[in-house]
Amino acid sequence: MSSVSGDSGPSSVDAFLAEARSELERVTPREAERLRQEGALLVDIRPHVNRAAEGEIPGAVPVERIHLEWRLAPDSEWRLPGVDAERVVIVFCNESYASSLAARDLRRLGLLKATDLIGGYRAWAAEGLPTEPGGKPAVP
Repeated sequence: MSSVSGDSGPSSVDAFLAEARSELERVTPREAERLRQEGALLVDIRPHVNRAAEGEIPGAVPVERIHLEWRLAPDSEWRLPGVDAERVVIVFCNESYASSLAARDLRRLGLLKATDLIGGYRAWAAEGLPTEPGGKPAVP
């Protein structure tokens, strides 16, 4: 089995994640709540089973990870209404690993104010911030 490393990029998953996070201005749950109240879009990329079992953040839009770039890229014909390059978009998953990579990818597609939630949904809930029962379907 060959290894993928060298001058072309990070040589481990930890380095890959650190590189992605270095491109973001990540937010804490309290900062995300303030930004949400100011009009930021929260995007939940957790699988349906996690949202159903653990709950959701009120007003967050569930978008499966496999659809994320097409639903949010500013130039995509399938983007969600109200998404543009000037809107703050906060992506979150369970604990903020996949969301860091996803937010970095959205920034590269033109959403320059995309970031992720430090600690993910679980940190949000642990802070006692608003949640609601989960399970609504993801945006197709």
